[in-house]
Amino acid sequence: MQDEFKTEVGNAEVSEYADVNTDKAEAKSLTDNEAANKDCGSENGILSEISAKKDAQAAEKKRRKKLAKQIAIPILSVLLFIFVLNILILPLTGSYARVGSVDTYDGSNQYITLGDESGPMLSAHRAGGDLAPEETLSAFKLCMESPDYSVDIVEFDLHLTKDGHLVLMHDHEVDRTSDGPIVFGKKKVKVQDKTLAELKTLNFGYNFQAPDGSYPYRNIDNVPDDVRILTLDEVLAYLAEQRPDGDLTYIIEIKDKGRVGKEAMDKLYAAMEKFGITDKTIVGTFNGDISKYIDDVYGGKVKRSAGILEVVNFYYAFLWGVNQNTDKLGYDVLQIPMGFNGFFDLSTKAFIDYAHSLGIAVQYWTINDEDDMRTLLKNGADAIMTDNPELAYAVKQDMVNNGEL
Repeated sequence: MQDEFKTEVGNAEVSEYADVNTDKAEAKSLTDNEAANKDCGSENGILSEISAKKDAQAAEKKRRKKLAKQIAIPILSVLLFIFVLNILILPLTGSYARVGSVDTYDGSNQYITLGDESGPMLSAHRAGGDLAPEETLSAFKLCMESPDYSVDIVEFDLHLTKDGHLVLMHDHEVDRTSDGPIVFGKKKVKVQDKTLAELKTLNFGYNFQAPDGSYPYRNIDNVPDDVRILTLDEVLAYLAEQRPDGDLTYIIEIKDKGRVGKEAMDKLYAAMEKFGITDKTIVGTFNGDISKYIDDVYGGKVKRSAGILEVVNFYYAFLWGVNQNTDKLGYDVLQIPMGFNGFFDLSTKAFIDYAHSLGIAVQYWTINDEDDMRTLLKNGADAIMTDNPELAYAVKQDMVNNGEL
């Protein structure tokens, strides 16, 4: 009995112990499940927060995109309107007068020819490059000595050589007008990279084509001196000799820019003073830094033409009918084409009248067509620059004889 009792007691204790362990295990399992559920809930919460942030960011991005679109459309519309107005619409009104007809002028700008007995001036562009090799002595001789025509203005361009001489040359390189590639053995040789002596070896009549289609300065044994490159002093000395009365006007363009262009301007001014033509010369340049240099150093001493941006500004001032303060312009002359590919018509009487009302002279390049010459002369242009001064002279004389000028 005692043994059985012990056995039962032992079994009971074992059972109780097992129950306790089972309860603990169940409690631990419950705790673990609760912890796992808690961790899972925490992870789900983080994922939900991330998802919510992404949704918020996407919504904000969409809102900003919509806002940008709402802002951009009106801005682009305004810009498009301004573009159409200034580039397409206003230029079409260029023939409509912004000021009253200007038929006389009594101001101080000597280059405005309204009322002059001799009428508009004729300029030999590059000394008349259609009739003789451009900017050579042979071309200047025709201008000065031809029995068939005469010119009021000579126009030419200047470059500075490697050794500091000013020479007459339009292009930066010698290829187009000379036998440079043959003599130097390579193409695209620049004026500023050669000395005067080296440039004097070239034939600047080599590529000149006469009206009959021939090349008169090719295949010749002795190249004439009058188709060699000219220095500024050489041409000014010749012209002073031919026009001792000083009735010749000069349009001289500085082609170089930067330090070289400024040095060229200094040398040009010294030559203008030496030959007494400062008050008869208009200096031109396409380089804004040289225009500024002229204003800063030679303001009041040298008259210059408008640069590219200045012409654009002047044209739009005309289109908008702005009454400009000419004291701040810095130039006395517009030297411009008739237009650009048939658009932006700068040749109208309305435009010329507007310029004259402000005391600005208007000179046109490069006018080689007879009808264009007649249009400009009729509309009041102050000067015509042409490669064919013989034709321009004949046209002008015909208009004078017919009472059109």
